[in-house]
Amino acid sequence: MIYRFRIILDTEEDVFRDIEIEQDVTLEEFHNVITQSFGFDGTEMASFYVSDEEWNQGEEISLFDMSDGSQPVRLMNETTLSDVVNESSPKLIYIYDFLSMWTFLVELAEVASYEDGREYPNVMFVHGQIPDNAPEKEFKADEFGDLEGEEGYDDFDIDSYDEMDFNENWN
Repeated sequence: MIYRFRIILDTEEDVFRDIEIEQDVTLEEFHNVITQSFGFDGTEMASFYVSDEEWNQGEEISLFDMSDGSQPVRLMNETTLSDVVNESSPKLIYIYDFLSMWTFLVELAEVASYEDGREYPNVMFVHGQIPDNAPEKEFKADEFGDLEGEEGYDDFDIDSYDEMDFNENWN
């Protein structure tokens, strides 16, 4: 079977690619197709994240194993598209270059049959130009809540370092 994806750059301008690819390719192969279709050289770190309907970031599938070995890590070269994407779970988040944080929303649009004479992967449609720099990201408080409104939050001034009560020569 062939998966047809729309890959949208998370930016104000409409920038996306529609790609057809076999369902049994690895996520590493999919990563290569995405980077090439958007004009990246593919040399930066990247990860896919399983996502739900609201685009919440779930399990990470990394290009390289950067863990300390205490937790198992899913790797792109060991994971196929059909392992993580199907019609009931059609969304992934793709992050390229963790310093710039190029963020893409990847959604399975259709499952189709092979077409004779067509080579896969196939970039079906290109819309928009990628900006020179990655869009700025606004990071929000996590599940532990926002600090604003917490006791002492409004009284804390990071610029009042000299008034803090601790010995700077503690060691």
